[in-house]
Amino acid sequence: MPKAITISQVDGKPGQVYYPLQITTVPNQTPSANQLLIKISAAALNHRDLFIRQHLYPGLGFGIPLLADGCGTVTSTGSSAAAKAWAGKRVVVNPGTGWDTDPEGPEDKTGYKILGGTKMNPNGTLQEYMLVEASEVEEAPSHLSDVENAAIPLTGLTAWRAVMVKCGPQNLKPGKNILVTGIGGGVALCALEFARAAGANVFVTSGSQEKIDKAIKLGAKGGVNYKEKDWDKKLKELLPKENKNLDCIVDGAGGDVVSKGAKLLKNGGIISIYGMTVSPKMDFLMQAVLKNIEVKGSTMGSRKEFKDMIDFVKRTSASVPVSRVVKWDPSGDDIKDVDGLFEDMKKASQFGKLVIEITGSSGGESKL
Repeated sequence: MPKAITISQVDGKPGQVYYPLQITTVPNQTPSANQLLIKISAAALNHRDLFIRQHLYPGLGFGIPLLADGCGTVTSTGSSAAAKAWAGKRVVVNPGTGWDTDPEGPEDKTGYKILGGTKMNPNGTLQEYMLVEASEVEEAPSHLSDVENAAIPLTGLTAWRAVMVKCGPQNLKPGKNILVTGIGGGVALCALEFARAAGANVFVTSGSQEKIDKAIKLGAKGGVNYKEKDWDKKLKELLPKENKNLDCIVDGAGGDVVSKGAKLLKNGGIISIYGMTVSPKMDFLMQAVLKNIEVKGSTMGSRKEFKDMIDFVKRTSASVPVSRVVKWDPSGDDIKDVDGLFEDMKKASQFGKLVIEITGSSGGESKL
């Protein structure tokens, strides 16, 4: 039977425990009328996968395939015309359910449910074969490899909403200045790529000069080290003389982003926040009020936004950097390389996505 990688239960408190990975046998699956069976060729990590192993994520489930990002080929379909249209196609999987088209948030009263490792949506991409609804895939961009496509879904969707929806088209034109903080992670790199492809000047921050230099090679106009004193003043000096203010900040850290942003942003500037890794709280200053600065929360995105994002990637030939790739052969029992990717994430040493290429076969192909 097909194989998946899941977590196994051991004793320990949230934040102190680290659930080990295990190979799990998955029952053969047959598509119903509107479903697709996908042979997964590559799957990618997100920070939530590390949080799941540390029991810092709600609703985690033991024995449920991990990961939300994946690319593969449809090997069999259900009987409906909508399903059959996908036969043999290379696809990327929408990383969550419960949110269709509403621009304000998920229609599902129980919220958005991300794939991978939880009881809330008990399916994931780190398995040989994945059964999904035909409505939950998009054709994979042809200019990208399977590994590169696997790097896109959840980080791309999160960045799309934070940049393209929350910052708005008025701030994503030539001459506009966008700051992306904490460059190096998947969402920040997608934000850089999308804003750059839209025509804006993109600047970055990082605690690593090496990551700043890499971002500049990817199209950033410049960057500053946030560990240095008065980094905001140094950033101001980098802005073009035609526009000495930021139009929008895309941030995943929180912390002092409002106080720094109030000095850097134009009147009516936007701070789009997709995470708060530094602190779950931050101050909102009167200076930001007087400048009419808007702080907008942003998280994941709708099914419509997923399609919009994939269409943009195709249209602009955008891509997401991949930091490291390891192979998993389901016919064997060696998953130490997969475990090593989680160590990369623990150390925050990656610049780009961490991807698992699924090679070989356990010999347990699902069949109609």
